[in-house]
Amino acid sequence: MPARRHLALGDILSMRNVSVVLLIAYFAVFMAYPIFKAFAGSLHEWNPLTDTYNWVGLDNFTQVLTDSLFWKSIWNTAVFSFFSILFRVVIGLALAMFLTSRLVKAKDSLRGLFYMPTITPLVAVSFVWMWMFDPQFGMIDKITGLDISWLNDSKWAMPAIIIMTIWKDFGYATVLYMGGIMSLPKDVYEAVSLDGANKWQTFRSITLPLLRPTTLLIVITSLISYLQAYVQILVMTGGGPGTDTYTISYLIYDQAFQKYNFGVASAMSVILFALTGVLTLFMFKASGDNLEESR
Repeated sequence: MPARRHLALGDILSMRNVSVVLLIAYFAVFMAYPIFKAFAGSLHEWNPLTDTYNWVGLDNFTQVLTDSLFWKSIWNTAVFSFFSILFRVVIGLALAMFLTSRLVKAKDSLRGLFYMPTITPLVAVSFVWMWMFDPQFGMIDKITGLDISWLNDSKWAMPAIIIMTIWKDFGYATVLYMGGIMSLPKDVYEAVSLDGANKWQTFRSITLPLLRPTTLLIVITSLISYLQAYVQILVMTGGGPGTDTYTISYLIYDQAFQKYNFGVASAMSVILFALTGVLTLFMFKASGDNLEESR
């Protein structure tokens, strides 16, 4: 028996060692190496189709930073991220407040229903919404009575993509907010109620401050995700009309896989990497400061 126990323990340790080695290999192959290759490629004129890999130093960064399309893509990304995050938070919080109220009985079923779009593949959702926005047979214009060629109109193409993104992602915020609301201390609400505070005062002074960590989590994860958004743009508009729905990630895709200018695409990736890191650190800093204030 002791021998068998010793062998079983040895097998467990061996399996753990194998798991650690596999995790390290996965990180090295699929994360560390691509990041290193992007940084190295940003300093080269790089085209795999012609086997070109020539040192150019910072020329790619100069080309990127003087490109008007790059700055337009940055602006489009900022607009897309801001409104998507704003409505994701507002709709998610509103629905969470409703679903956790006494008016709703089937909370778990509704939570699963609202969360369903979040786990649906983005490509499939993008195709469905592309058909819904079609001016000839799409249901959006038929339901609203509007006559808008959403995805072909420079004024409406980005709002259409934002609407689709909000619909797909608000369930994530709803579920997180529901968890946060259910864990709020009941005694605080009882004390405020005894002081005569109405529902709006309670929400503004108690609920919102206590949900601040949840809100910051949603904002940070959403920001990281939306800075990398390109799938819905690729499927629904292809960056059009013209370049009106180009985001920074779609521009990187365009440079790398349509123009095969991997050096410039790598330089853009490095800038996006740095921008994401700076914004994330800023949000974490704001999160830490707010948590300290709340204490």
